[in-house]
Formats: sequence, C-alpha cells, structure tokens
Amino acid sequence: SFTDDRKQKVSLKTVPQRIVAFTGTAAALHDFGIDDQIVGVFGPTKLKNGKPDPQAGDLDISKVTIIGNAYGQFNVEKYAGLAPDLLVTNMYEPGALWFVPEESKDKITKLAKSVAITSSRTPMVKIIERYAELAESLGADLKAKKVTDAKARFEKAAARLRKAAKSNPVKVLACSGSPDLFYASNPGINADLMYFKSLGVDLIVPDKLDKGGYFESLSWENADKYKADVLLLDNRTATLQPKDLAAKPAWAKLPAVKADQIAPWSSEPRFSYAGAAPLVEGLAKAIEDAKKVN
Repeated sequence: SFTDDRKQKVSLKTVPQRIVAFTGTAAALHDFGIDDQIVGVFGPTKLKNGKPDPQAGDLDISKVTIIGNAYGQFNVEKYAGLAPDLLVTNMYEPGALWFVPEESKDKITKLAKSVAITSSRTPMVKIIERYAELAESLGADLKAKKVTDAKARFEKAAARLRKAAKSNPVKVLACSGSPDLFYASNPGINADLMYFKSLGVDLIVPDKLDKGGYFESLSWENADKYKADVLLLDNRTATLQPKDLAAKPAWAKLPAVKADQIAPWSSEPRFSYAGAAPLVEGLAKAIEDAKKVN
C-alpha cells in the first residue's frame, strides 16, 4: 500500500505488475529500478524523428505502449486493453492528474487505482524522496548501486551549485519562449527553481504573476523587464529554442543572449536523482562560467 499526495491510500493484494504512467513519471520510476512493470505511458514520449522525447529519460520507449504522445491525447480503449493495475502521474495542481484529460478522467480512474505525486510548490529534492518511497513500495531496491551512485552524484552536484552561487552571485531568470510571449517563471512555485533558490541561486522573482502563479507573461517588446545575467531557457519540445528565437530582435538584444549565457532548463524535471543530477550540474557550470552583464 502507498498513501499518495492526495492523502489517498492505495492498497492492492499484490505488487502492481502492470503500471501505466505519465512519461516523466515512468522515467523517474525507471531510474529507481522499476522497469518491466511499466507497460504503458502517456505524455511526450516520441519525437517526430522517432527518437525518445527528453522527458522519457532512460526509458526504453520501444518496450512500452504509448497511449498518448501529447497533451489531451489519452486513448482510453488502449489503456483498458493494457489491463492496468495502477496509474501513476504528477500533480501540479491539487487533485488534478497531470496529462489525464478532464473529460475522460472518470472513465480512466474507474479502470485502475491511481497514485498522484505533488510536483510543484515543493522543493525538487522532497519530490524525489517521495518518488523513491513510491518506487520502494513497488519493489525497487533503493540500495542498488545504480540508485546510490545517482544519489551521490546528485549530492555532489548540489554542493557544487551552492559553491558556484556563493562565489559568483549572478542574477538568473528562468524563462520560456513562444511566438507571441516571453514567460518569466516563478521560483516560488516551480519545484526545481525552489530547490535551486534554497542552494543560494539568485533567481529573479517576477512581480506580476499570471493566474496560477507559475509565470508572468510578457510581450516580446517587454522581454527585457528583468535584468538577468543568465537565462535558464525552457527546453521542452513545445517551446521555442535559441535557434527559433534568433529572428526575434527583442531576444537578440537581451544582455544574457549577447553574452551567450543561456542554459537549457528542463521545466518539467524527472524526479529522480539520476534525472536531476545533470540539471544541477548544468546550472552550476552556467553560473561558474557567467559574467555579470547588467
């Protein structure tokens, strides 16, 4: 049995052998040693070129059934056909199952028990610990070398980031680009940013947040509102990347862009030590190498 972050206790007679999960969730569980039990995934899994989406992590996507590859896609018949014992996903808003469509949620949740893990408003390291607990309840060995090595790497990366933030206190803005808007993200709500801030990273806090509190939407002409030395740029497949943004004069004018001080930001991190360690290392390196440009 396992009590999830909705405070719902899920009990089954045997350890679930047929798990269907949100792609990033499946990838995190895989990092903790849950592998063959994952039979299906939903969420960004396969890119147009057939390669795994970054959110799939080290998951072998050829071994799982994809029941939806984008937001709003969830094939209920395919899901039922997998005869799932358990559905696992993230929960960014209380009670809302991430990537489970609201209109078919009742049908989906009747087919198998579900577990939801809080993914925002809580520092990333705490969420990773919850994933470890869940993986252990599903039969994972948290003392396995793969898991302990990943945890050691994560802890080493955290110490490096703390040192970098202290010795080079540059201002960092986590952001995301779309054709019409530039989003400045809030380190008070995003799990990874909350954690980076706790290690001393000087993350800019936007002052006019949109409803929901995750970010402030700025028109491109106001993209320079916040004076950042380093930009942490959302690298999800649905967002614009530096090569796409190059044509935008407002982007090209930003001091951090001119100085080439842009680091990729996995704004939906994989909540495992293996998934998070490279993100912490990447930010540490970006801060170590950065110069003040404002």
